[in-house]
Amino acid sequence: MHRRNYFITAAAALWALCLANSINASLVDNFELLDQRGYAHELYYLSDASAVVLMAHASSCQEANHAAGVLANLAETYGSKGVEVRLLNSNLDDDRATIRAAMDAEENGLAVLIDDTQLIGESLGFWRAGEAIVIDPGTWRTVYRGDIDGVAATLDAMLDGNPIPAHIELQESCKVSFPEQELQSTHSSISYTDTIAPLLIEKCLACHRPGGIGPWVMSDHNMVLGFSLMMREVLRTQRMPPWHADPHHGRFKNDRSLSIEEKQTLVHWIEAGAPRGEGVDPLANFVHDWPEWDLGTPDVVIDIPAQMVPASGVVDYKYPTVTNPLDHDVWVRAADILPGDRAALHHVITTFRPPGQGSGRSRFGGRGSGGLGGYVPGSTGSVYPANTGRLLPARSTIRLQMHYTPYGRETTDRSQLGIYLHEEEPLHRLGGRTLINFRFRIPPHTKAHTAKAEHVFKNDVLVYSLLPHSHYRGKASNFVAFYPNGEEEILLSVPNYDFNWQSTYRLETPKILPAGTRLVHSTTWDNSSQNPANPDPNKEVRWGQQSWAEMLFGSVTYRTLTEAEKDSVAAD
Repeated sequence: MHRRNYFITAAAALWALCLANSINASLVDNFELLDQRGYAHELYYLSDASAVVLMAHASSCQEANHAAGVLANLAETYGSKGVEVRLLNSNLDDDRATIRAAMDAEENGLAVLIDDTQLIGESLGFWRAGEAIVIDPGTWRTVYRGDIDGVAATLDAMLDGNPIPAHIELQESCKVSFPEQELQSTHSSISYTDTIAPLLIEKCLACHRPGGIGPWVMSDHNMVLGFSLMMREVLRTQRMPPWHADPHHGRFKNDRSLSIEEKQTLVHWIEAGAPRGEGVDPLANFVHDWPEWDLGTPDVVIDIPAQMVPASGVVDYKYPTVTNPLDHDVWVRAADILPGDRAALHHVITTFRPPGQGSGRSRFGGRGSGGLGGYVPGSTGSVYPANTGRLLPARSTIRLQMHYTPYGRETTDRSQLGIYLHEEEPLHRLGGRTLINFRFRIPPHTKAHTAKAEHVFKNDVLVYSLLPHSHYRGKASNFVAFYPNGEEEILLSVPNYDFNWQSTYRLETPKILPAGTRLVHSTTWDNSSQNPANPDPNKEVRWGQQSWAEMLFGSVTYRTLTEAEKDSVAAD
């Protein structure tokens, strides 16, 4: 007992020391926020800048809008010298629409980072709109804080290598209210037993459990305490939970994100010292029989031929085939892949063809063929939409496209395909298509290069899900519907695409696209040295299957509607 208490006390002391260093007033931690146009901005991505200027903003504050105009002029003057300028809006009375309207009215093109949780404004110590800080990207420390009038002199001194002038006191301006910061003394009473642990169980434990895909296990409070600063970092940078859709466009059934209140509660508890408090430890006492298959035991389990993966080098895509063991046609309601070695298996795509259709890869995808789904990093099994299914003919040949990435030791992957069946024929046949562009060319040393693919639907369709796919250089992606009446709608925007988490976005309410709708899928890549995942920023990048090449690939799952169905679905 004494030994355990010693380690807990030591961990708490180490945590307190790290926290004290991390919240040093002059040190600016990394964060990522969306701006008023829906673009993602990560602070530490600006490490190649000569200086970074941030200014607190509130769209209703005249003084702040005047300061924002001054800052826009500074951005124009110093932009050629490598200075990056951003506004940061933590004002609770603002949202994307009001901020965009205010900036458009002022004809101000600066990006306004929207701090809807107020966590970033709190960490920066912003209390009044118009307050500015200048950050040295070499150390990520503030070298100036004060009125906008002192920014130019600070930048001149930094660029010329001269001493930084004294800070200028902030003139009277509009106060930005931070209610939670004013209640900071109460954050230590946030209950680990009643609030924090249940939140972690609901939102995090599916991955951070024994056998899960998370890099560490949330086994008890002591483990959470040890990783609490990392948790705060990944929350501020929006790396966790792994959900990358812009919440302003669409709602999705499988949304893994935390709410604003949940993020605030978790971060404030961490900054209060992640106190254990009284009561039982729900994490330590949590008992759950995690299923081997996410969807339960499949009706049919097919062993995929074992695949050898070397310790290093390049592994060409593998295309093993298996035969559907059933001697009768069936309707599939779901399919899942159980990876044999998650570290080596990057993705699986399944397709099938009826018996007697011929041989060769080109036969897959022909008439009567189809797909059963697949596996990508971070994916979990998913049941097809209600009343839909895919017809799998008896004795079909199933082909699996398997992509492996060696990770330092030789291994043998023995994955399985699980198939779940309808008892009766469903009402609707599930369909889908991919939007692909093979002809893009990404120039070297390019921070943002965009290309598109599109499809015009000849029939009315009901869209269920969307999946964007690119590789290491993928930066952002979206799907935009251009309707026959001239209107357009963003169905999905992924402003901070992450190759490690390739989510399928399942619409909470399926979307009708009338005949004649043009669906455009766009991908933006970052082929610069600022992209830490970039294999080689010196190369022009083209289409290729391996991850060091690139793809523009968008998958759409839908079914075709009859005229009568269109009316009934619209009424629902």
